[in-house]
Amino acid sequence: MDTVQKFTSGFKLDLGPLKEPLGFIRVLEWVFSIFAFATTGGYSGTTSILMNCPTKAEQSVPIHFAYPFRLPGYPYLVPSCNATAEGNKTYLIGDFSSSAEFYVCVGVFAFLYCTFTLVLYLGYQHVYQESSRGPVVDLFVTGIFAFLWLVSSSAWGKGLTDVKNATDPENLVKLLGCSCKAGPFAAMGRLNASVTFGFLNLILWAGNCWFIYKETPFHKPANQPADEEKAAAGP
Repeated sequence: MDTVQKFTSGFKLDLGPLKEPLGFIRVLEWVFSIFAFATTGGYSGTTSILMNCPTKAEQSVPIHFAYPFRLPGYPYLVPSCNATAEGNKTYLIGDFSSSAEFYVCVGVFAFLYCTFTLVLYLGYQHVYQESSRGPVVDLFVTGIFAFLWLVSSSAWGKGLTDVKNATDPENLVKLLGCSCKAGPFAAMGRLNASVTFGFLNLILWAGNCWFIYKETPFHKPANQPADEEKAAAGP
């Protein structure tokens, strides 16, 4: 209880940091992190092939898939041209969940870290600035997230290309070898945007390292030695 009281009593709301690059860029990181994991995590799409049987009208076969893109978990039924035969249960090929889940995980943790640091910047700026430990830790964690955005965005970009190939109706027709043709391709503009948001996050987090670095004791103004010499020489 005492700890909670100390925490709440030390809160001093100050919106000033939002006017500076340190706080403003953190807000952008917070927003783009949401866009990154939201455009990927909730995705579901449908591709299709068209059956062309001599004795039947053209029939569309929908093929559904969704995040986390474990495609073998989405079977679909390919009708038979033989009226007496049942359709063939077929499965999509490829498990691309690792890159997709890693990307979403980075986005969620980046969002949580942004939330924490924004509370720190706006409510506990005096605590953040009272020692060099806060800026140094912030710089270290921000640098790690910049690296994670690079790795996860690159991996998910490759994974998305593989998902597109695995769900391409023309490729499915070639694999099936049936009397069918390619239907409409699944809309993936949302997933394309997710990769774009990932690399935008990389730019934001990498660029923010500079502004956080300026808050650390590692950063020395160029004119500081001259000022120190004047102060030592006296009037």
